[in-house]
Amino acid sequence: MQILSGKALKAGVLGWPVAHSRSPRLHGFWLDRHGIDGAYLPLPVRPEHFVESVRALPRLGFAGANVTIPHKEAAYALCDAVDAVGRRAGSVNTLFFRPDGRIEGTSTDGYGFLESIREQAPGWQASDGPAVILGAGGAVRSVAAALLDAGCPKLVLVNRTVARAEALARDLGGPVAVSDQPLLRDAALLVNGTSMGMQGEPPLEIDLAPLAPGAVVADMVYVPLETPLLAQARALGLRAVDGLGMLLHQARPGFTEWFGVAPRVDAELRAFVAHDLMPR
Repeated sequence: MQILSGKALKAGVLGWPVAHSRSPRLHGFWLDRHGIDGAYLPLPVRPEHFVESVRALPRLGFAGANVTIPHKEAAYALCDAVDAVGRRAGSVNTLFFRPDGRIEGTSTDGYGFLESIREQAPGWQASDGPAVILGAGGAVRSVAAALLDAGCPKLVLVNRTVARAEALARDLGGPVAVSDQPLLRDAALLVNGTSMGMQGEPPLEIDLAPLAPGAVVADMVYVPLETPLLAQARALGLRAVDGLGMLLHQARPGFTEWFGVAPRVDAELRAFVAHDLMPR
């Protein structure tokens, strides 16, 4: 059992709502594993209170924080400095509070996504072929930028609101196309960046047959862990990558900076967090 001292290191996750977040469980596991005198707290903050809440955290001894829906773009605007990865993504999910009072931000979603694919689909490379991403939200921005920077030869953004996808394509630059229909023929990677297939949401209706042989199908959804999309991919002999890996890996850079230890993602951590995703 961990007992916090008055010198405990502190970080947390800002969201509205935030009760669903598994980040406190994840970071709590690492804190316990490494015997760190520290805490990672859920911080439910309404959008209208976001700026004042973030500015108060360094005064309360916080080293930084993660940011989730709906605060990522507001966090980007609040930062005194955003690194190249965050600027390319156009949003941040990780904040660092510096001793001089500056707030710095980055986006680790793209990093977490790439690490998750490399872990669950060994041998995969972004240069294998075209990628199709469904959705145009904040996490998609980071993932799309990471794929392009890693050498993806062509990216197709698919969104019902084409104008939103077109705006993202302009921001990203490079070989990016936009469509309101999933053009999967010969694609080497399909990414679901929507809420379709999430528990309580309708399933994603899509035919995966046109994908290239051996293609990777990745779902950002992790509740349930095995979505209908991933089940269909496995049935067709495609490589399936669930959303839990992205959640676990995107947390590593922040934890390393805030608590001074580089944590690892392994089977024990995955099982611990996955257990909390099981139906009660």
